[in-house]
Amino acid sequence: MMLALLPLAPGAAAQTAQRPIEIIVPFAPGASADGIARLIGNDLAARLGRNVVIESKAGAGGTLGLQLLAKAAADGNTFAIGAPGALVIAPNLPGATFQPLHVLAPVAKLIDIPIVVVANPTSGPKTIAEMLARAKHNPNGVSYGSTGVNSGQHLAMELLKKMTGANLVHVPYRGSTPAVADLLGGQIPVASVDLTSAMPFIRAGRLTALGVPSEKRTSLAPEIPTIAEAGVPAYASAPGFLGLFAPAGTPESTIKQITYAVAAYLKTPGAHEKVQALAAEVAYQDDVAFAHFLADQSARWKDLLAGLPPAK
Repeated sequence: MMLALLPLAPGAAAQTAQRPIEIIVPFAPGASADGIARLIGNDLAARLGRNVVIESKAGAGGTLGLQLLAKAAADGNTFAIGAPGALVIAPNLPGATFQPLHVLAPVAKLIDIPIVVVANPTSGPKTIAEMLARAKHNPNGVSYGSTGVNSGQHLAMELLKKMTGANLVHVPYRGSTPAVADLLGGQIPVASVDLTSAMPFIRAGRLTALGVPSEKRTSLAPEIPTIAEAGVPAYASAPGFLGLFAPAGTPESTIKQITYAVAAYLKTPGAHEKVQALAAEVAYQDDVAFAHFLADQSARWKDLLAGLPPAK
């Protein structure tokens, strides 16, 4: 989708003849990755005097879009949104062949995005304890949807399964939005999704929030307990986040230009309000700090995943 070209930044007129900047979103439209890409894209269009195109390339838990980015020319015209599943989780699983941190260049960390376990209020459990009890006593277990195989949402549930022995049966989707749609329709009783997709339905009473798989409650919805508080002591998965990436080899000057532009936008009150409307929080880091963060997160997930059975 072509974003509208906003008024040009000073001195940007000479750039209008360049081809559009493309931002790949590796999940289905309508969730946090799509939302932050459009916010960033609109602002870059204004600051750089360039058209910005948002392309949805959903699949493989967010990996497909990053694989496409890795194959793109390192000319400063193609970027992508990246999430933990494809960046720091899947690469640490046995047999992983795609190592995004080796073939992509971090540009900026953008937002922290909470994950939430939610249930259909009619067919689903009312609490984490009830979900685990059902999963242990029902011969078929309890099915749950996620944003895709090896996504952060998926592995958060697999860690819960590992800790409790509950028979939680994975149903992968191509993002949070289609998983929430099937949850609302009763096709699945439970889902692990980003808070952005679930929050409007939680507030409307159409979904039941069971818990957040983090060390502490999210300030965006402090009434939702952590999974540890909900009955699984010591449980906590690594946090969710979204960042912006370029192909490895992209000129450093281009990466610095983009990260400084993103920083300027995310410092504005308007940006904070719009990010909070996505049920997320601004969490900007520049390219250098983000690279260190990713290395730390990869090491953490390597430890968390030790002994975890192969994903299905």
